[in-house]
Amino acid sequence: MHNETRQPHAVLDLASRHWKALKIERLLGLHTRKQPLRLLEIGTGSGGIAHYFATHPGLRCEVDAVDVVDNRLVSEGYRYQQVEGVELPFAADTFDVVISNHVIEHVGDEKAQLQHLREIHRVMRPDGVGYLAVPSRWMLTEPHYRLRFLSWWPRRLRSPYLRLMGKGTFYDCEPLQMRPLERMLETAGFRARNLCVAALRETFEIERPESHAARLLRRVPDGVLHPMRRIIPTLIYRIERATQ
Repeated sequence: MHNETRQPHAVLDLASRHWKALKIERLLGLHTRKQPLRLLEIGTGSGGIAHYFATHPGLRCEVDAVDVVDNRLVSEGYRYQQVEGVELPFAADTFDVVISNHVIEHVGDEKAQLQHLREIHRVMRPDGVGYLAVPSRWMLTEPHYRLRFLSWWPRRLRSPYLRLMGKGTFYDCEPLQMRPLERMLETAGFRARNLCVAALRETFEIERPESHAARLLRRVPDGVLHPMRRIIPTLIYRIERATQ
């Protein structure tokens, strides 16, 4: 029998977490929001993103972070709680900003994923904003196991393919497709805006500003890039509570 325990898959490269946090800050336009900001990061991992916002020199943030496994490399400046499952240990309408960065694919099946989104909706203030990122099912190379086409297979064939290629025994992730994710967000009560193109631009501006690709992206209008959303390997959304 194969071990079917879901692994945390935490990214422990702090430099990359700094870049990721800067990208989130820009995509959500946090400098334009009233401060101080009460911020929640779901899936703390190394602690790099929570630490970035907690110690930010230009933003005043009060930061909470949760995870099911403690893999922190930095812990200064923010509050941390270990949790079980998708339930969040906070009152309703608590946070101005909620970050779920590559978490939803790890929480379980579609029912658990929807509950994850509903918990974000519950703890977010009515005028709050959220960042949601998840690998697309149609990414060429699956990022957790570095195996091409892994998530393209039907669910029942993913773990056998993983074993066949010698990369593991159990595929413990549930990447999503764009339209089903958008329907799930709507069901959870969110208004969502796809940020894939904007995130692609910010990634190059932050990580490789002098590259040929960055220079090319500056010249290409959004309308040309918009159809590429379906092949960008990460689905990224700005989410807000829908008006009742």
